[in-house]
Amino acid sequence: MIFETDRLVLRTWEEADAEELYKYAKDERVGPPAGWKPHTSVKNSLEIIKTVLSEPETYAVVLKETGLPVGSIGLMFNSDLAKSEDECELGYWIGFPHWGRGLIPEASRELIRYAFENLKVNRVWCGYSDGNEKSKRVQEKLGFKYHHTTEKLWFPQVGEIRKSYANLLTKEDWINNK
Repeated sequence: MIFETDRLVLRTWEEADAEELYKYAKDERVGPPAGWKPHTSVKNSLEIIKTVLSEPETYAVVLKETGLPVGSIGLMFNSDLAKSEDECELGYWIGFPHWGRGLIPEASRELIRYAFENLKVNRVWCGYSDGNEKSKRVQEKLGFKYHHTTEKLWFPQVGEIRKSYANLLTKEDWINNK
């Protein structure tokens, strides 16, 4: 599946993307706030493409102007937040040089549309941890509403317990705010 927005193409990750992925995913400002360790090499990024980023409904966020990936976005089913068949969880990150340009909200709007219209989900979850204000702001822009707080959530990839917040966007709220 390939999606297009004004500035972006969302497509599956390819092994040839490993170098670009490493360029952004090695940055301490990117992975740890999202709950994963920075990549250690192009080889490490290639392995992540073959495993984590090859999951269904996971896409590279590619700038149309360059044709190169600058982030990742995906819908997860049967996650910590999305437990029933009619819901999913939205996850995303973008490389530091592209922060503040509205690219992740743009990509998210397209994937949320796809989730509600094509995958027939009724609820999309999204979460963030203490200190990740950028992710919180993205979720606010997209119309997600606060649902609950988990005081002590284990993040195994970084070996930390964090206070985390779960936000929810229902199909009804999405339709009413289009």
